[in-house]
This record gives sequence, structure tokens and C-alpha cells, in this order.
Amino acid sequence: MTMRFTAYVSGKVQEVGYRARIVDIANALGLKGMVENLLDGRVKIIAEGEDEKIKWFESAIDIKNALIHVSSIEKSYSPASGEFEKFGKLVTKGETDTRLDTAAVYLKELVSAVNKMNDNLGGKMDKMLSKQDELLDEVRSMNDNLGGKMDKMLGKQDNLIIEVKDVNRKMDRALETGIFELKSDMAEIKSALRAKGII
Repeated sequence: MTMRFTAYVSGKVQEVGYRARIVDIANALGLKGMVENLLDGRVKIIAEGEDEKIKWFESAIDIKNALIHVSSIEKSYSPASGEFEKFGKLVTKGETDTRLDTAAVYLKELVSAVNKMNDNLGGKMDKMLSKQDELLDEVRSMNDNLGGKMDKMLGKQDNLIIEVKDVNRKMDRALETGIFELKSDMAEIKSALRAKGII
């Protein structure tokens, strides 16, 4: 059986998204009707549908969260009239115009701020890329200079190694010669000591 549920909702229920929530709940339950703001600060709801769905709806509209706070609900019931094709939000002309104008102003300000930010960021990005190119050129130049110095240094290192090897060979020859002469001298000393009978 279908019925009509009429409610007058008081509390913090205007300009906080309450009507949009009511529309969502009613559509989820398959109800037909409307919700509107009243000049006295209340919200009027008319919902038509099956008894069980109306009972669910009745408890669901008592919303209390960070934005919305329902303080009281005046309820009445009557037979469904069938005058509604769907569930929607009724909005006065001035209310829509004011909110849309305000939203349009905020949107223009936001677009302008984003464009300025993009222009600013674009200029800074160009400067940053230019400095990055300069830095890369300096690094390449340093690598080129360092490469030439490294080549010279490696050439000197090779010459030093050759000189050290040459000195080692000369020392080896001198040492061999010295040892040979020392052995020869020792042999003569031994021979002289034997001749004198000392050893």
C-alpha cells in the first residue's frame, strides 16, 4: 500500500547540503515527491511510496553530522496523491541565482589564480631549465679540461714508471757488481789469513 509522508524539518538544515542528501535517500528507496527550503529556516519534505520504504525514509532523514543537524521533525501521513513523477528538490529562483552567481565568481577567481600560477611556474621552469643548461655546459667544459689534464698526468705517470724501472735496473746491476766485488775481496782476505796461519 502506498502513502504520503509530509515532514517539516527544523535545525541546521539549510545551505548545508541537506536537501541533496534527502533527494539521494528518496531516489535510493524509489520514492516520489519533493524537498524544499522554507522561508522560516525549516525544510519541507513530501514523499510518496510503499509503507515500508516510507518508514525507512522517515528514520533516514533525521541526519546529524558535521554540517547537518536535525533538531526536530513534524510528521503527518495521508493517502498518496500520485502527483509526483519522481523525487526532486524545489528551489526558488533567487536562491538558485544567488548561489550560481557566487559559484561563478569563485570559479572565475579560481581559474584566474590557476592561470597566474601556471604563468609564474612556466617562467620559473624556463629559468630553471636555462640554468640547468648552463650547469651542464660548465660540467662538460670541466670534463674536457679535466680530460686533457688527466691525459697529461697519465703521460707523466708513464714517464715516471719508465724512469723508476730504469733506476731499478741500474741499482740491480750496481748491487750485483758490488756483491761480486765483495765476494772477491772476501776470498782474497781468507786466502791471506790462511797464508799467515790465522785461520
